[in-house]
Amino acid sequence: MDKRKLNKRREFSEQIRKKVVAQFRSGTYTVKELADLYHCVPQTIYRWIYKYSPADSPRVNVVEMSKSADKKVQDLQDKIAALQRAVGQKQITIDFQQKMIDLAETEYGLDLKKSTSGKRSTGSGAAETE
Repeated sequence: MDKRKLNKRREFSEQIRKKVVAQFRSGTYTVKELADLYHCVPQTIYRWIYKYSPADSPRVNVVEMSKSADKKVQDLQDKIAALQRAVGQKQITIDFQQKMIDLAETEYGLDLKKSTSGKRSTGSGAAETE
C-alpha cells in the first residue's frame, strides 16, 4: 500500500500576517527566521511584506550601463565623428577635382572625362598578331 503524505494548505489570518510584517520591519527577525517560526517558505513572508508594507513593495530596478559600456559608446561616437570628417574631406577633394576637370575642358578644350567610344584594352599587354 502506497502511503503518501499530503501537504495541508494552511491559511494565516490577516492579523497574523500583519504581526509577522511588523516583526520583520522592527528588525526583530529576518525573513528566514520568520519562515522557520511560522513553518512556511520565505516567499510567503516576502509576499506579506509587499502586501502589508507599501514602503517595501517591489520596485523597478534601473539598470545603468557600466563604465566600460559608457567607454565603448563614447569610442563609437568618436569613430563616427572621425568617419564623418573623412567623408567630408573626400567630398571636398572630389568637388575640387571636378572643378579642375571642368576648367581644363573650358580653358584648354581638353576632354579629360573617360570616353566610352574608344577602343577597349585587351588588358594582357601582349601584341596581337594577324
